[in-house]
Order: sequence, then structure tokens, then C-alpha cells
Amino acid sequence: MSQLQTSKAAPKWVAELSNPPAYRSKNNGIPDPPGYPSQTSGSKASRPPAQAARSPTPEEMDTLKLKKAWEVALGPVKGLPMTGIMMYMSGNSLQIFSIMMVFMAFKNPIMGILGTNQAFERFQTETNRAKIVQVKLAYVAMQLLALALGIWKVNSMGLLPTTRSDWLLWEAQRESLEYAVPAL
Repeated sequence: MSQLQTSKAAPKWVAELSNPPAYRSKNNGIPDPPGYPSQTSGSKASRPPAQAARSPTPEEMDTLKLKKAWEVALGPVKGLPMTGIMMYMSGNSLQIFSIMMVFMAFKNPIMGILGTNQAFERFQTETNRAKIVQVKLAYVAMQLLALALGIWKVNSMGLLPTTRSDWLLWEAQRESLEYAVPAL
């Protein structure tokens, strides 16, 4: 058995893997496409050496930090369309899914408002403190907008006391549109 294995030649792919074929030159007469220079004109030997990266100035760092802070501040509003669609699709009845949606609609903005300083402390420096205050106010406004979406959902479910009969004892109760009767 060992004589049969040694007498067979190795497969072609094994031979090519261990000894790759020589590089074929591009002298086949086909010109390079526009925008792609030939290998000889773009060789590494003719390129100038790359300059060392310089560290950004404090003004540039403040600008970059401010841009990042605005991205963080506008982050909550990016999820609002999806949250609104999910709340609309979950219906107005009291079910576990709609209750969880309402809970998350209140929890996330409140936790975001409470954690405003922690969210922006890595971007704040002595020179950009006034600009970061504007960003923080925008962040709180976006969180309040998300909280308003949760309040809309609670109101559409009929859980907010918005009529006089909800607050006054002598007022007549609202008439229900339909009643559920348990099966016997």
C-alpha cells in the first residue's frame, strides 16, 4: 500500500501551491483602462516617501470632538421612525408586547436624560465647554421627543386620564364602545 502512494505523482494543484508559476509580464498589447496607470508608472520606487502623520492641533481636536458630540446628540432621533412604526403596529390593546414597547419608550429617554453628562464627558474640554452645552441641550430635546412618542402611545391606548370624568367623582363615566363577555 505504501508503494502505491509513493509511486503516484502529486496532484497538479499541490505542485502549483508549493512552487507558484512565474509572473507573466503585461506585454500582451492591451492598454490600461483610463484612470488606471500602468505598473511601471506607479511603481513604488518612483513614488515620493510618505510624510509622517502630524498630530492634530487643539483646535482641530475640538472640532472633531464637537462633530462626534453632535453625532451622539442626534443619535436618539435616528431610532424614532422605527420605534413609531413598531408602536403603531403593536395596536392599542393591553398586551404584553405593547406594554413592553411603552415601558421601553419611557425607560430609554429617561435613562438618556439622566446620563447626559456621562455621554458627553469624553468630548468636553475647557475650550469647547460652551459649544458642548448646546449639544447637550439638543440631546435632551431629542430625548424629550422620544419621551413624547411614548406619551402618544399611552394616550392612544387610553391609559392617560384626559377627560373630566377621570378626575371628578360626580361626572358621568365614558361609555364603552364594546364589552367583553367571558365564555361559559
